[in-house]
Amino acid sequence: MNTGSELLKIENLSKNFGGLRAVRDMEMVIPQGSLYGLIGPNGAGKTTIFNLITGIYGLTSGQILFNGNPINGYEPFEINQMGIARTFQNIRLFPNLTVLDNVRIAYHGHAGYSFSDALFRSRKFEAKEKEMTDQAIEFLSVFNLQDRIHEVAKNLPYGEQRRLEIARALAAYPKLLLLDEPAAGMNPNESVALMDLIHFIRERFNLTILLIEHQMQVVMGVCEMITVMDFGEKIAFGTPAEIQSNPRVIEAYLGPGASALAEKFKRRKTENVTN
Repeated sequence: MNTGSELLKIENLSKNFGGLRAVRDMEMVIPQGSLYGLIGPNGAGKTTIFNLITGIYGLTSGQILFNGNPINGYEPFEINQMGIARTFQNIRLFPNLTVLDNVRIAYHGHAGYSFSDALFRSRKFEAKEKEMTDQAIEFLSVFNLQDRIHEVAKNLPYGEQRRLEIARALAAYPKLLLLDEPAAGMNPNESVALMDLIHFIRERFNLTILLIEHQMQVVMGVCEMITVMDFGEKIAFGTPAEIQSNPRVIEAYLGPGASALAEKFKRRKTENVTN
């Protein structure tokens, strides 16, 4: 997919929690149609960025622009209606509801019937409810979950729960999907399947995707451009190849002196091949 104009722009973004500065002067531009990664060690501020984008936290300073419009100060449901959806590091399904109802819930913000329609079960209510059910089943078939619609969500295998959470997020028809560590807890085979799924949904739903992930196999196999954070600040930006060889990134993950050791190992490996 060709990337286009700026969809999301973060300018001079900072977030303080009392005396703690969790995010400092963050800058980031997400082009339309891109697969973009946001990585960094634990505690770097990545999930705080997601919470700021989606309105869970208010900004201390700076601004966030979506489609060129500031979204500072809006409630999470309003930001979702604008076209931003997310998943969470810890799966947040409705565990005791069925697979079908977990997705149907996402449609109710656009149900199009009134409280009185629902109370008296009018024709409009019945028609809209059937329409939402049909849409949800069709949507679940995209994720190969159509045979699971009557199962309780908590009884699904872990990988299918992740797929269901992504399906529910996409049922709101977002323009931007934020995935917070979607490969957490997955085995290598599930991670490979997840990479295929991310590429598929980007193309199928014409999405822009911003991804937080600790599994470097997934990050390097999916993302086209990557921003790296450490201690709340942006320390690097570039392609996967550029990020892998960036000294500041290596030291952020492995500690001081790690980049020099990596370079020494690389030279030694090259000398052994030559000899």
